[in-house]
Amino acid sequence: MRLRIEHTTTYDFDQPVHYGLQQLRLTPKSRAGQAVVTWAMSIEGGSVQTEFNDHHQNRVSLIAFDTDATSVEVRCAGEVETADMHGVVGKHAGFAPLWFFQKSTELTRAGPNVRRLAKGLRDEVAEDLPRLHALSARIIEEVPYEIGTTHAATSAEDAIENGGGVCQDHAHIFVAAARALGYPARYVSGYLMMTDRIHQDASHAWAEAHVDGLGWVGFDVSNGYSPDPRYVRVATGLDYRDAAPISGMHFGGAGEAMAIDIIVQQQ
Repeated sequence: MRLRIEHTTTYDFDQPVHYGLQQLRLTPKSRAGQAVVTWAMSIEGGSVQTEFNDHHQNRVSLIAFDTDATSVEVRCAGEVETADMHGVVGKHAGFAPLWFFQKSTELTRAGPNVRRLAKGLRDEVAEDLPRLHALSARIIEEVPYEIGTTHAATSAEDAIENGGGVCQDHAHIFVAAARALGYPARYVSGYLMMTDRIHQDASHAWAEAHVDGLGWVGFDVSNGYSPDPRYVRVATGLDYRDAAPISGMHFGGAGEAMAIDIIVQQQ
């Protein structure tokens, strides 16, 4: 399947921004199940300072705002060819060793809520894949998809306590619980072609767990299945903060409005 993606992020400031710096993880890479055909980034109100691959092998672009900018627009567009890998990404690669993905973070701490949710799965389900799918099903039952109850800094523990959340929360809970069950696990950000609309106001997130004999396998808790050709992986990490599409800071511009428009459609 060939997917066409357009991702536009616009910042408008009430007052000029004296200095601004952003890290962008918006460039997908060719890897198992996907081949980047074309990809380009353009910036108005700023410029790319440098680009590099981080320790998760994410492609990172560091941009600076123009001095006294009142508006900044970042636009990415391209085409990616995808294949059906049944959620299997494959063997581990990269700079970080596999054991690193069993490390807990502030957002993926396995506290009493996470441990209660994962309790008994090792005894109830004998094989790895059915066990991890059972975990995914438990999460969406316990924490149904609900907009507005969480935010970017909500932890897995807090999302369970809230009783609702979005894809970011589901991914954090899965990662925390999978690690508690003994699996290396990581957070994934990227794109999903939806069946009911073309325009979206946010990118998508899911999780991956490392299974002996298969390697990394994806689980989209929010939708209840493993990634298929409608998905494009962009960045991975221990949690959202490692894989956030855009993060950074600025000085000045007291009032800020940000708008995101994402188009994902089949070519």
